[in-house]
Amino acid sequence: MVKISPIVLGAAGAVVFVALVVGFFWFYKSCKSFSNSTSETGSSDPSALTEWNRGAGPSSLADQSSYGPQGARQFVLEELEQATKQFSESNLIGYGIFGPVYKGLLRDIVVAIKRHPGAPRPEFVAGVTYLSEIRHRNVVSLLGYCQVGGSQMLVYEYLPNGSMCNHLYDTGRDAPTRLEFKQRLSIALGAARGLCHLHGLKPPLIHKNFKTANVLVDEDFIAKVADAGVSELLEKIEEAGPSYTSSANIFRDPEVEVSGSFTQTSDVYSFGVFLLELVTGQDQAVHMNHLGSNESLIQWVQSRLSSNDFVDHRLVGSFTMDGIRDLIKLTLKCMSFPGKRRPDMNMVSVQLEQIREKEMEMTTVRGEGTAKITLGSELFASK
Repeated sequence: MVKISPIVLGAAGAVVFVALVVGFFWFYKSCKSFSNSTSETGSSDPSALTEWNRGAGPSSLADQSSYGPQGARQFVLEELEQATKQFSESNLIGYGIFGPVYKGLLRDIVVAIKRHPGAPRPEFVAGVTYLSEIRHRNVVSLLGYCQVGGSQMLVYEYLPNGSMCNHLYDTGRDAPTRLEFKQRLSIALGAARGLCHLHGLKPPLIHKNFKTANVLVDEDFIAKVADAGVSELLEKIEEAGPSYTSSANIFRDPEVEVSGSFTQTSDVYSFGVFLLELVTGQDQAVHMNHLGSNESLIQWVQSRLSSNDFVDHRLVGSFTMDGIRDLIKLTLKCMSFPGKRRPDMNMVSVQLEQIREKEMEMTTVRGEGTAKITLGSELFASK
């Protein structure tokens, strides 16, 4: 009979972790039998984007984290039409809450251009000016804007590897990427740091639409949060209010439906759903029912774990039991009810970094520079 380590039972929130213990027993037991939405945007060199946004040509200077305030650059319609071949269907790369997204080439730099129908408004320029000053390694940079006639457009840096949706589950285009556990931890940490930066602004910027489709990755799989502030911008420029709300949005904190307002804790809940998709490798909108309490969440997780249909099978052989268990613990904390029980994004970032560092230590032979993978099922082997 396999004995599970009592460390799980000692953690805070005993009810949650008892469910996890039961689930993990079944998952790891079955491991022995194993043989082994679109969003919008890849990235140009961030320092080149900085210089270009100032009006200079591309260059290779400082790291993106050293960016200072950059005023929003105003483009004329002709520039964006030329960059996108007259907004050709062949340049259409996705849809977001702001509208269709086109890939374009502006002065030898690849960009993503989002187009929204609407009359010119001063609130749009004011909002874009503010958002364009946000510069962080893990936040997609807004480079400029254009509003003319019946269109408002946002010009962003382009990330070549697109959204995490493309790499986690089948989007009907390319086959999902086999991202190992440590890679997923690094991506989660990058996204957490991006959200943490937004929450640390004065005043804090609540994302309001954080989801897997809005976590983009560059050519090195560095994660960046997309659409920061776009929901709030839409609220200001659409007289009838935002038109993108949906009761089927499983990333939305159920408490928002009650209070009618978004908070930092509602972003944390959305981040928890993102972590859930990193663990399962699946689009949870297809599998997860609407959860409105800790009890329903625990029951759902327990049922999935015990049926061996929870942890992404592509991860088998690339994680330790401690690592995957700690990540699921953190996921449940982020999705706790009531929201005041959730950690803030700074604490989430700290815990993710600790999980990643511990995972690196447990799976790497010091001094040899090669990974030594420990199967999760081996951790339960009788000694």
